[in-house]
Order: sequence, then structure tokens, then C-alpha cells
Amino acid sequence: MQPGDARARVVAGLAAVDRVVLFDEDTPLSLIESLAPDVLVKGGDYTRETIVGADFVESRGGAVYAIPLLPGQSTTAIVERLRVTS
Repeated sequence: MQPGDARARVVAGLAAVDRVVLFDEDTPLSLIESLAPDVLVKGGDYTRETIVGADFVESRGGAVYAIPLLPGQSTTAIVERLRVTS
């Protein structure tokens, strides 16, 4: 629904976010290894085992989090609400 640059601007506006980087590769592993972040965050639809780069971040003493998804806030839910009201 939203292009990557629009989503990146929203996330970059959060006080806790230091940097937002868009990437074209299949996975962000090379980017994660290059940036070497202290914290890696993914949505709650991921598990620790499925978060690409988690091992790398944790091996350097960093933290990896899967944060809960907010009910009704997925792109799929938003599109469905638009479809119903149109």
C-alpha cells in the first residue's frame, strides 16, 4: 500500500530509531553485518529462529526483539476495511 520510502520516513521519525535503510537483496544479512546494529527488531510474525541476522547481532552482544503486531493494523486489514467501506 505504501512505497518503501514513505514507510521509511514514518519509521525514521520515531525518536528511538537511529537509521532506516531500504535494501534490494532477498535478505538483509549483508546489510546487518555491515551496519552491526546493537538492536534488531522485527514484527511478531517472526520468531527468534526466523529473524535473519539475529545470530550475528547477538554474537556481538546486541539484542534481538520480535514485537507484537497490533490487531487490525496490518496492510491486509487496512485494505479489507477500505474494500468494505467503498
